[in-house]
Amino acid sequence: MRMKTLTIHHLVKGEDLNHHSTLFAGRGAEWLVEAGFIAAADLLPPQYVLCLKIHGMTFQRPVRPGEVVRFDSKIVLTGRSRLIAYVRATTKEELTVDGFLTFVYVDDEGKSRPHGITIEAETPEEIELQERASQL
Repeated sequence: MRMKTLTIHHLVKGEDLNHHSTLFAGRGAEWLVEAGFIAAADLLPPQYVLCLKIHGMTFQRPVRPGEVVRFDSKIVLTGRSRLIAYVRATTKEELTVDGFLTFVYVDDEGKSRPHGITIEAETPEEIELQERASQL
């Protein structure tokens, strides 16, 4: 299966800010997980997808109130039951934050189960993301 990018947007409002009047990291993490989840749920029934781990998220710059953050997410690597998403967030085409997340496909009892999905990298960027994800 080819990699597919999904996009969501969030407007940064007053309730999203920290004590420095920039985007609170916790809210950024929430949106990062949401974007990754949407990419996983595009491939599998969402009720059977669980977030296992945020491998990291690195803010490149502060995000101010009134900015619209665009989150582009894609599943870049799969295993037997896991899916690794890469999420890149930008404001006005400038990288704001990015990171990798692992999701697991589970059964009705919450135990991992195989999903049968294989992701193929085709472009140099996709190959590089898949290599980075394989190191996690």
